[in-house]
Amino acid sequence: MQARTDLAVKIGQTFALMVFLPVQEKMLKPPAIRGTVFPESRYTMPDGSFSLPLFLSFQFFAMVQSMLYKYLFLIITVLSCSKTHLQAQNEQLVQSPSADKTEIYTPGQAADIRGKLPLLIGTETGLFALDRWGGKTILWQGGAVRKILQTSEYWALLTDQGIVKSTDMLIWEPCNEGLPEKTLKLYEQGTVSLKQIVQDIKDLAVMQSNPKVMVCAVKDAVFLSQDAGRTWKNLGTPHPKTDGIKAVSLAALPAITVFVSHSIYGVSYYNAEKPSGGWTRLNAGLECMETLDNPDEVSCFTVVSGTDAQTPALYASQSFRGRIYRLDWGNKTFLPVFTDGQAFSIVESLTAASSTLRFLQQGAVGELWLPPDQPALLHSWYNTELLQFIRDIPQAFGVKPSCLLMQENGFDPASPLINLSELWLLFDEPDQRDAAEKEGLYIPQGYALNEKQVQAYLDLLTANHLNMIVIDMKDDYGRLRFTPQNQTLLEKGRVFSPLDLAMFLPKMKESGIYTVARLVVFKDPEAVKKENGRFAVWDSTTNKPWIGYNRATGTYYDERWVDPYSEEIWEYNAAVALELYERGFDEIQFDYIRFPTDGTNIGNAEFRWREPGMDKDSALLSFLHYVRGRLTAPLSIDIYGSNGWYRSGSRTGQEVELLARYVDVICPMYYPSHFEQDFLAQKPPEERPYRIYYYGTVRTKMISRNAVVVRPWVQVFFLNVSYDRQYYNKAYVRRQVQGVRDAGQDGFTYWNNSGRYDDIM
Repeated sequence: MQARTDLAVKIGQTFALMVFLPVQEKMLKPPAIRGTVFPESRYTMPDGSFSLPLFLSFQFFAMVQSMLYKYLFLIITVLSCSKTHLQAQNEQLVQSPSADKTEIYTPGQAADIRGKLPLLIGTETGLFALDRWGGKTILWQGGAVRKILQTSEYWALLTDQGIVKSTDMLIWEPCNEGLPEKTLKLYEQGTVSLKQIVQDIKDLAVMQSNPKVMVCAVKDAVFLSQDAGRTWKNLGTPHPKTDGIKAVSLAALPAITVFVSHSIYGVSYYNAEKPSGGWTRLNAGLECMETLDNPDEVSCFTVVSGTDAQTPALYASQSFRGRIYRLDWGNKTFLPVFTDGQAFSIVESLTAASSTLRFLQQGAVGELWLPPDQPALLHSWYNTELLQFIRDIPQAFGVKPSCLLMQENGFDPASPLINLSELWLLFDEPDQRDAAEKEGLYIPQGYALNEKQVQAYLDLLTANHLNMIVIDMKDDYGRLRFTPQNQTLLEKGRVFSPLDLAMFLPKMKESGIYTVARLVVFKDPEAVKKENGRFAVWDSTTNKPWIGYNRATGTYYDERWVDPYSEEIWEYNAAVALELYERGFDEIQFDYIRFPTDGTNIGNAEFRWREPGMDKDSALLSFLHYVRGRLTAPLSIDIYGSNGWYRSGSRTGQEVELLARYVDVICPMYYPSHFEQDFLAQKPPEERPYRIYYYGTVRTKMISRNAVVVRPWVQVFFLNVSYDRQYYNKAYVRRQVQGVRDAGQDGFTYWNNSGRYDDIM
């Protein structure tokens, strides 16, 4: 029976090549003009909801049938056979444990399928192929696909499960041997288990002239493979004390040279054939943000082969500057080749195709023509047809692309590739989340103990057109500021001056106010005292609960910390959050969801609940994974402003790219008083608060891939620092708010720890 089915498929394919495809190629061959490959003829739904290039449209079948009526029976037979074949292939893919396959393939096998799958789409759930008839095939279902690479020997995927590779698009082998793993602690019904996952890989690149050479990077290390990903060598990092790697690339110059960009420190390179030389900085020519010494973040690299195969050209783009550069390798400097003229904008997914560079900006696909005689003088344009095609994919095919790979000239496998990642930049969708567009203020719980006090804050909200209030329900001293119905909460917490929830919540809801319960998580003096300090961060020298010591003043900080690795502390805070949500709060906000940072004795801090292989990231991710298993409420977290500005969670564990997968809202503290006083203080200096909040808000949104609501805390307090002494006033506060609003409509929260808001009136 299988032999008959295969024969039917072969017959169908033969007739299709003889009859169906020649007509299609003749009538609908896409024009190849400056890399713009989509035909001008498009099919549009009658209601105007979406349109597609005609050669990918399901309605193309109807047109073929009307023109080739005498071949109708034959066409139906061919399509039926093809459909049966695709269904059988899908069943095979679903049933086979492809992630565990480790079979070895010959390079020639990849050519058997090349050109038959004209469009590959990576999504949050896997890899899909769209064939020339508009059919959709599942190729890999192991997780989120971030990047697709094609070489002469294989395809490789960068995913949230590591790197996978295939030579036939059917069987995929993991390529993670030698890459660092992260240990997650899973806690279910009182039982702990450990799960090993590959650390989040930031970028992956392949040397096209030699596909056996690959490079990838995690947050704090670069890895090189010279056997197509079977094994990896750790090249270290240019900046071992600070996380923040963003992109990698490599080129034969003529030695194998690896390039890496760091969110804070810029670009460095490494000669793989002279490893004793280590990493060398390479920042000449790259633009810096005003008042900063290091270049603004480089988002990606791409390599263009020259006439001499030994001298490829390396191009780089900046994440937040709207700039593209070509590396002058001889002089070790970057030469500007493109600017969009904006002081602040996004350039991502820089890729090369023949003599064209392609890149993404927010809501746009840009292309650059590289004249061979004048490589520094570029002509640019925006490919609106490609943009519209990508935006049509979700409604047309039911999958939202995160990356794609396709041929420029329709189905010609010899034509250059369109290879784009970070496609979230092209989808400008209104945010429908409940937590979006909330503007409000924080009140200390002690200022809302009776109806008169609550009414005063309601009047303040109304007068300032605000619609949200944040209030302490577990405060900075670990005290519960409500009377819990779940009595087990008292095993680690203590009730102090509780809020009357039966009075407070109905009054807020009647006024249309969105309510947020603030819970201080890991700074918790009450829980530290329980069970002889069993849950405390421990001091390895005093053998007592650790307290941060300030050597300059000879005093201790007024902070006591519980161990962020403790699953019992997770359980306690999740139970507090669950009860507050069930009793009527609209959102739960976690503050101090981080590790301690202050104290000259920080090196003495010991975390006794940490399992082998866990780091700060995995502690916070394990906690949030546990909370998400119990809580469906909108969840927000407070982070340091610097962790929203750069891709680094080195001191705190607050890495936005990872946290955004678990929470709905991120609330950076961009307080101007807390940055270095000359940071963004160029002329006119009074605009500094606006700059910090505008740039910071957009940067956090981009780092999170627009996956969360970014709702910054706004400084409504004076701090005795040089900038505040000269400029703090009501206009200082208004400029922060205007910066947030100009960056989008996600919202903000005013912060004054004593509840005084005269400066916002």
